[in-house]
Amino acid sequence: MDAYKKKKTHVPFRLNILFVVVFIMFTILILRLGVVQIVHGDSFKAEAERTENITAKLDAPRGKMFDRYGRVVVDNEPVFSITFTRTNNTTQEEIYEIATKLSKYIEIDTETLTERDRKDFYLSYKVEAAEMYEKLLTEKEMEELDDKEEYRLVIERLKVSEINLTNEEEEIAAIWREMIRGYALTPQRIKVGATQKEIAVISENLDEFNGTIDIKPDAQRSYPYGETLQSIFGQVGQIPRELINGYVLEGRDRNDLVGTSFLEEQYESVLRGTKTKINYVTDKSGNPVGKPEENVGSRGYDLVLTVDMELQKRVEAIVEKQIVEARRKYAANNQLKSSYVVMMNPKTGEIYSMVGKQLEDGKFKDVPFGNVYNQYPMGSTVKGATVLTGYQTGVIDPGTVLYDTPLKLPGTKIKKSYKNMGYVSDIEALQQSSNVYMFRIAMLIAGYDYNEKRGFKNPAKAYETMRYYFNQFGLGVPTGIDLPYEDDGYNGGVQALGNLMDMGIGQFDTYTPMQMVQYISTIANGGYRMQPHFMKEIRNPSARSENPGESIMTHEPKILNRIDMKEEWIERVQKGLWMVMNTKDGTASSYFKNTEGYIAAGKTGTAQYDGDSYILTLVGYAPHDNPEVAFAVVSPYAEEGGINNKIGREILDAYFEIKKEGHKEDILNQPAEEKDAEQEG
Repeated sequence: MDAYKKKKTHVPFRLNILFVVVFIMFTILILRLGVVQIVHGDSFKAEAERTENITAKLDAPRGKMFDRYGRVVVDNEPVFSITFTRTNNTTQEEIYEIATKLSKYIEIDTETLTERDRKDFYLSYKVEAAEMYEKLLTEKEMEELDDKEEYRLVIERLKVSEINLTNEEEEIAAIWREMIRGYALTPQRIKVGATQKEIAVISENLDEFNGTIDIKPDAQRSYPYGETLQSIFGQVGQIPRELINGYVLEGRDRNDLVGTSFLEEQYESVLRGTKTKINYVTDKSGNPVGKPEENVGSRGYDLVLTVDMELQKRVEAIVEKQIVEARRKYAANNQLKSSYVVMMNPKTGEIYSMVGKQLEDGKFKDVPFGNVYNQYPMGSTVKGATVLTGYQTGVIDPGTVLYDTPLKLPGTKIKKSYKNMGYVSDIEALQQSSNVYMFRIAMLIAGYDYNEKRGFKNPAKAYETMRYYFNQFGLGVPTGIDLPYEDDGYNGGVQALGNLMDMGIGQFDTYTPMQMVQYISTIANGGYRMQPHFMKEIRNPSARSENPGESIMTHEPKILNRIDMKEEWIERVQKGLWMVMNTKDGTASSYFKNTEGYIAAGKTGTAQYDGDSYILTLVGYAPHDNPEVAFAVVSPYAEEGGINNKIGREILDAYFEIKKEGHKEDILNQPAEEKDAEQEG
């Protein structure tokens, strides 16, 4: 009984302890809920509503370009850009309204608008555009096709003549096009390089745009040497529409700025910088929450080129002077308006200078790309390849003598040299530029007996043989130059025997000046076809803006092939090319007398072109016994005065004069302590 009472007295005590514990726990829970709701309520609410992480990316400055001696040729100039940033909720109507307002404050180039741009804008905003669907689509198409396919057909069938945009609408369209390229929360450039007036006006009216328009520091390409080689350096711009999918697959963004031509395009992966990334967190409505996290990017790698800008400027001046003088002195040169020159290291393929000049309305225009895009019949300059092909096919041997006299094939005009030379050897044929010697080589390759006037039973084989050996020099095939595109010349196909004979004197298939300098370099260096290239080094970006940083990659010379000719055969042709410029009967000897510091070798050429007009050409190299520079000169519509030889002599003089004087600005090859002293000075 006492035990029972004792146990009973313990029960209320335990219950009291339990009630106290429960009470304390509920008190703590209530206090915690108060803290959560009252103190941290807003932040936790925002956290709960966070639905997406968005990363905005800003382009970093591109890498610079330097010439082979460290002179800046492509730089980044600080400018201001007008940008547009849309949210996930920005409507197309709002974009159009902003573009309309912005068009009142800035000037924008409308010439870059494409037909597709105009069609897209017209179909998006012109009221009468809706009628185009009914006009351009059948009822069946409108019933069966989805919206995307309908739009594609309307774009395809809509004619530009049916689009009537005013000047004001053209400006709005140009702005609108840039605005719709971008992603949400990513600033999209509307205009790079805004004027001070535009910056001031936009700044005063920013409230009109509800935070979508801004003015940001930016950079655009600048060219310390003006137009010199600017077209070869290339352009930077928005990704071309037809290339967007490819770039996106590489991980690029649609609104990226990329190299769109020449070296900027070729070395896009090198020159582009690492983007600055801004990480946003957005709420359910797509609006940013909190302060974004920013990871700063870096400038792209610098590109050191093989070009010597001092030589480049000298060669440009020489070409302009010779075009003017040739037109002034000789009436027959009235159509002469352009000339092309390439200078290259025959042993490495490094391009020292590439010049193209075209006279338009009394002013010279830089067209260096003509050296890789324009193709011409090159005349007698190809005869070195013809003689070597003759050796290799066994139809002639070194020292073979053939009779130079006019030839007459059935049904053709007489084919002859500029004079009757009589019996000439292989190297005399090069020295005096015998057409008939080359004609006979072609006939022998074709299996044609001139005395019996029969043979040539397998024309396709004869043409294939000639082109096979010409191709080994780079004639008729891509040179492999480090540019996005190049022309590989024109192949005339398989035709009559007379055309095959003309191929042997450079009057049938056509070639580019770049192919010609590769061809003569192959002979000059002993038979190795080298890849021409502009890239010398890739370097880290330097903190010192005027100098490139440390080298991370150097271009290694690339041999594309070794020609199928014996070394002694090549040396035999080299002797003939030396005779062209250094013996009494050489076709260029009068132009290359008394050279200082070098002796040259080469081959002249005259080709009929475009009806009754002519092209004067020249290929060569120097010094003849240890060549360090090869060149090609091509002057269309030149008939008298020897402009090809005059340019060739003067550009070689310029090269060796600069070499003798030395390069005082050779920043790249200075010892480190000299660079530091120069910077401190």
